[in-house]
Amino acid sequence: MLHEVLMAGFGGQGVMAMGSLLAYAAMLEGRHVSWLPSYGPEMRGGTANCHVVISDEPVACPLVTEPTAAIVLNRPSLDRFENSVRPGGILIYNSSLIDRAPTRTDVRVVAVPANRIAEELGSARVANMVCLGTFLALTGAVSASSVSQSLRKALPVHRHDLIPLNEAALERGAQLARAG
Repeated sequence: MLHEVLMAGFGGQGVMAMGSLLAYAAMLEGRHVSWLPSYGPEMRGGTANCHVVISDEPVACPLVTEPTAAIVLNRPSLDRFENSVRPGGILIYNSSLIDRAPTRTDVRVVAVPANRIAEELGSARVANMVCLGTFLALTGAVSASSVSQSLRKALPVHRHDLIPLNEAALERGAQLARAG
């Protein structure tokens, strides 16, 4: 099984966190993985994207040019990466912040009102986790429990109180995927 995933948005939206959690979860499951971050010139507000490759075989190249799935959190990322998704792939987009639907008809397009759902849960900061939960439910790339274990490793102990919120966001994203 091979998953080549592109995640993109503005700095501060948790794109790198989402990618690193996915990569770490894949490692916990004994899979071969690569994670390649790319930042714009600003730390917050600039563009950020990362490539995650999950495979049953060693990963020859960490660069993803034709992803099997893309998770885009803002309009500039949709404009830039929509056409890069491989035909038959999945394009998940944050419909709370993106004011147009993707035009591709040869990929599965999934609108996720990630910011709205995250705010219902109590914090817009988990919008990335809502999208990640949708991706996990659609692809089965890794289990949600592996991502939860990754949260326990990635977050400092004094932030472990945020784990239930992140897990709830993952579950809400998964519910959205299962519903439709």
